[in-house]
Amino acid sequence: MTLTTAEALLHHHIDAFKTERRVKAGSVIVTAFGDAIAPRGGVLWLGSLIQLLAPLGINERLVRTAAFRLVKEDWLVAHAAGRRTNYALSVNGRIRIQEASRHIYAISAPQWDGAWRLLALLGEVNGRPREALRRALYWQGFGELNGPVFVHPSADWGAVFDALTQEGLQDTVSALVPFTAQTPDVLGAGTARDVVHRAWDLQQLGLDYAAFVRCYLPIENALNQVGNSLQPGLAFQLRLLLLHDFRRLLLRDPLLPEALLPDQWPGVEARTLCRAVYKCLWEASERYLADTLQLADGAPLQHAAKVPGPMAAWLL
Repeated sequence: MTLTTAEALLHHHIDAFKTERRVKAGSVIVTAFGDAIAPRGGVLWLGSLIQLLAPLGINERLVRTAAFRLVKEDWLVAHAAGRRTNYALSVNGRIRIQEASRHIYAISAPQWDGAWRLLALLGEVNGRPREALRRALYWQGFGELNGPVFVHPSADWGAVFDALTQEGLQDTVSALVPFTAQTPDVLGAGTARDVVHRAWDLQQLGLDYAAFVRCYLPIENALNQVGNSLQPGLAFQLRLLLLHDFRRLLLRDPLLPEALLPDQWPGVEARTLCRAVYKCLWEASERYLADTLQLADGAPLQHAAKVPGPMAAWLL
């Protein structure tokens, strides 16, 4: 079958992913569960997962290894069903995905009220506990100032401390002191943006958002040309890679209010583009999932809600 130029471009995007040297299968699996499997009960037969990822060049060995690691990391739980195995989101896995939906995948950042939320680390917390705290706060969008002080423009303290406790950092939480502070904007000196410059590295993130736009703009154009003739399997593969690529950016994005972002921030265009491409892929990819996903006993996964999973609910 001869492909049109538009169809060839879409297939080329899949082929390019297959050639990546360090494909993180675990991250792709989490994306698949958060987007496609969670709204269908959050449970899937391992063989069906292997079939789902094979067209992306993620082979059976990689899927089995990644699933095993995700169980150890408490993202998934395994349930034997005779000689087959179902994998399901663990309680913590569901919470993590819901937190991502609430914090990371929000439609837009809240308006800034001019106050910084700061966490001061008091006492001796060093080594692995300190690094675990830093990483946990990083995933919640906190930046780090000089000394043991973490900063965020709009953090909800209750949600912050709940998340830290969920990550097993109860002992470290007791060494944190939350408070708020203002940065005076003296004659337009822009001291608030100075805080942003010190606490977050937005330069590389901005470059990566711009690269995302350069990558997916041609894909949006190709999808508009292909229209209803888009193959359902290809639609799902593109949908999964779209969210996988965008999720990697969002996880590094502190989602700062517009008032604190650099001018012409490329993250805005990237978010709009991601939504447009996802909408193009939605119907065809849903048909593929309905025909493909199974439990260990051969039963198809039910999808009563007909809506995206929590990881992509903001896109439609």
